[in-house]
Amino acid sequence: MTRERSFAVYEAPAGLRVRGTIVVVPGRGEATLSYQRFGKRLAADAYRVLVVEDLDGFDPGSDVVRPLVLVGADLGAVRVAVDGDRLAPDAVVLAGLPGGGEVTGDDELDARTHCPTHRGVLADVDPGAFATAIEAELLHRAYARASGVPHLLLIGDADPLADHEALARLAKALPVARLAVVRGAHHDVLNDLQHRSVAAEIVSFLEAVREGTPPRPLVRVESSGW
Repeated sequence: MTRERSFAVYEAPAGLRVRGTIVVVPGRGEATLSYQRFGKRLAADAYRVLVVEDLDGFDPGSDVVRPLVLVGADLGAVRVAVDGDRLAPDAVVLAGLPGGGEVTGDDELDARTHCPTHRGVLADVDPGAFATAIEAELLHRAYARASGVPHLLLIGDADPLADHEALARLAKALPVARLAVVRGAHHDVLNDLQHRSVAAEIVSFLEAVREGTPPRPLVRVESSGW
C-alpha cells in the first residue's frame, strides 16, 4: 500500500496485469484506514484500489485501467450516486445506502458492525456520526438515480439505517442492477462479519463487468442441495 495525498492506494501483486480500477468512498465516521482490509483483498485479485476521502476534486488520471468501478459506503454511497457520473465509471457499487433515520449513543457501534477486527479499527472514532440524518434532498437524488451502467446494491438485512423498500424500487428502476442482501450484516456491510463473502460478491460482479454490459455471472448453479 502507498499513500498519495488524501487517499490510499492498494496495488495488484507485482507481475500481474491490472484488471481494473476500484475507487472506494468511505461513509460517516470512517477514514481511508477503515478500508485497508477491503483494499488489500481486492488488490490481491489484481485490481488497483484507491480509497479516497471524498470525490470532490478527485481525478483517477488519464491512464486509469478500466473498468473503472466506484464503490461507496453510507454517505459515500450517496455521494457516488449523486456525483460519481462525472468520472464516467463503467460500474457502481452502492453499499449500505442509507434510507434516513438516526442511531445515537452506545447503539452506533452495534449498528455499524459486529466484526471484532473492524470494531477495533473504529475504536478511536468518536460516536455520533449517525446522530444527524443525511440531507433529504441528497437522499432523494441518490434514490432517483437512472444511470445505465451496471449497479451492485449491497445491504445487510440487520442494517437499522436501511430502507429496504426504497432499495428494491431503486434496483427495479435502474436499467442494469443487482440487489444483494447479506444475511446478518449491519450497516458497515463491507466490513461486517460477512466481509469475505461480500468481497467475493463484489469480485464476481467486477469479473462480470469485465465481460461487458449487461454483466453475466461467470458461474451458474446447475443444481444445489443448499
